Amino acid sequence: MKAAFIETTGGPDVIRYGDLPRPVPQAGEVLVRVAAADVNPIDLYIRSGMVAMPLPRPYIIGCDVAGTVEEVGPGAVRFKKGERVWGSNQGLLGRQGTSAEFAAVQENWLYPTPSGVDDVHAAAAALVGITAHLGLFREARVQGNETVFVNGGTGGVGSMVVQMTKAIGGKVITTVGSQEKADLCKQWGADCVLNYKTDDVPAKVQECTGGQGVNVWFETQREPDFAKTIPLMAARGRMIVIAGRQAQPVFPVGPFYVKGLSLHGFAMFNATAEEQRHCSQDIIEWLREGKLHPLVGKVFPLSEAATAHRFLEENTLTKAGSLVGKVVLTV
Repeated sequence: MKAAFIETTGGPDVIRYGDLPRPVPQAGEVLVRVAAADVNPIDLYIRSGMVAMPLPRPYIIGCDVAGTVEEVGPGAVRFKKGERVWGSNQGLLGRQGTSAEFAAVQENWLYPTPSGVDDVHAAAAALVGITAHLGLFREARVQGNETVFVNGGTGGVGSMVVQMTKAIGGKVITTVGSQEKADLCKQWGADCVLNYKTDDVPAKVQECTGGQGVNVWFETQREPDFAKTIPLMAARGRMIVIAGRQAQPVFPVGPFYVKGLSLHGFAMFNATAEEQRHCSQDIIEWLREGKLHPLVGKVFPLSEAATAHRFLEENTLTKAGSLVGKVVLTV
């Protein structure tokens, strides 16, 4: 089978495209004929060696997958041959990735693809959708009468946070850097869309909340400014952090604890299969109902996986600004 893989960590140029043996599904696994494999920042970090994980050699890159069940392994009972599936959490913690014509995946990490949703968009919803859901519902326990703030409302996770909050009837405040991105967020129902380049964001947040503050602050930036954020929080608010492995910002303890705030950090890939499947149930329903619209920014063929990694790297690490939405590889 054709696959995009590495034999050593490094820059995008270490990615090779070529033939590898087709995997054979083991106990509890299904063989997925891959149609689409998303590219996420964690894929860049693992490929580069920035995030050290046990890697098989050769290592097929990629966490997310969408496709069709080709074969069912011994003891696997959730899916049948021919059923469409999507999932994430592959290519992590010693597991092979998904950027190949076929992927053998433990059935616990796969979910049924709802009719009317194509494989590209199913893959685009996977890691970012599960991440947003874990942060909003497992960690923050957000309620439909609360206000959520998220930086980057058209980013991978940010776009999911905006739409999931609206799906339960909550209020959303978000930031963007262009009118094009603002229009997208408004289409999804965002209540207050701020331009971080031109607006006084703290003043606007206070205005949008009537001075009451934000109940949930979903921080997607690598260098959070807690001194600026904490005054914008409502009493007993919850702050979510999911980025910035090397970040060590100043933390104003006094203003934080007197408001009764809580701070939650998590890595999606540490969530159990059961926790992630719980997220998938809402994601599937919202996709089916048209309440969740995964934003696809750029699609590359599998043979151009190195170019896709380079493109995402330019936008996540050097802020090229040429991407709105997810990067997806098609097989």
